[in-house]
Amino acid sequence: MIPPSARPLPAIAQRAQRLRTSAIHDLLQLANRADVVSLAGGLPDAASFPADALREASDRVLREQSHAALQYGPTEGIAPLRAWVAAHLRAQGMDFTPDQVLITSGSQQGLDLLGKVLIDPGSRVVVERPSYLGALQAFTLYAPEFVGIEADVSGPLPEALAAALPGARMAYLQPRFSNPAGRSIAPERADALAALLRAADAWLVEDDPYGELWFGAPPAPGLIARGVPQGVHLGTFSKMLAPGLRLGWVAGPQGLIDKLVQAKQAADLHTASFNQMLVAEVLRAGVIERGLPVLRRIYRERRDAMLSALDANMPEGIAWTKPDGGLFVWVTLPPQLDAAALLPQAIARGVAYVPGETFNVGAPARNTLRLSYSTVDAPTIRGAVARLAALIHETMRHEPALRSA
Repeated sequence: MIPPSARPLPAIAQRAQRLRTSAIHDLLQLANRADVVSLAGGLPDAASFPADALREASDRVLREQSHAALQYGPTEGIAPLRAWVAAHLRAQGMDFTPDQVLITSGSQQGLDLLGKVLIDPGSRVVVERPSYLGALQAFTLYAPEFVGIEADVSGPLPEALAAALPGARMAYLQPRFSNPAGRSIAPERADALAALLRAADAWLVEDDPYGELWFGAPPAPGLIARGVPQGVHLGTFSKMLAPGLRLGWVAGPQGLIDKLVQAKQAADLHTASFNQMLVAEVLRAGVIERGLPVLRRIYRERRDAMLSALDANMPEGIAWTKPDGGLFVWVTLPPQLDAAALLPQAIARGVAYVPGETFNVGAPARNTLRLSYSTVDAPTIRGAVARLAALIHETMRHEPALRSA
């Protein structure tokens, strides 16, 4: 008899073969050590979570609405939450009704549902270079043909989008404080991109998880607000409240929302009723309105610390973005350096980052990396950036073995 542990497993679906755990992922597990400062993760600051407000809201929900909160609920999401999202989007120039809003188990589920409903094998999906890794992973299961388009400090290049749109099924863009690049689409650039998308036979998926984390003036409206009728908006409560609540939304044309509701019903019936009612309660109490200014101040101070440390320590030939919001700075090294090859030495010196190659389709852009300032205080950020800069400087002078061929 073959021992159970030695018996080969039955076959899995071919689409699952597309899923990969990268060597970078394995390396970053080392960043959890107490002696390593992780500038890699994009997590919100846990100290900012409104635990007291959530505790009070939880007590009220369980005391006054326990039967509904602990019962199955509508796949679309509870009405008060959908109404809040619709009003929130209308304030940003997007004309969605509550019926055009689907509450999801985090915006990551929204990406997966859009992949299920919109992508056939071989469908062309246009993405920025670099782009959000979670979107690339979610869409990859559905076997698209990714087309990466270049961008500059003002956002995706219109000529690149114009060349990529013919025959495309979808364009996935982040209008404000993107992950990983930390850039926003400038108003004039947004007008040009919206005009191209308006004339195209392709969906626009506009992902905006960081749009409320601005540090100066509120950012300009995104692309959907500029008149793209086939636009689909993704949002989340993870950055405004707490990611453990797993609450996000998709808003879009009614015909698409109807199909997404059917796909979600098959996936998980509905997002947790209790979590939805809990968030609806804290929204009624004004927790987000009071909390966002605090979050903006915390992240602005840490952003400032990171940018000043980069200015003070990085050698010549290094460039980085200067975000006006969000959680990320994108660093570009000289072309002969490989950020993934450098990562083990960085971890040995007590600092971790994410190599940029993981965020790109097509050519991997090995000389780039992402830094996050979200979970580390300003003095620690300054020390970590100084150590990283020293390593890069030494590598540029003395360690050609770490340079790409």
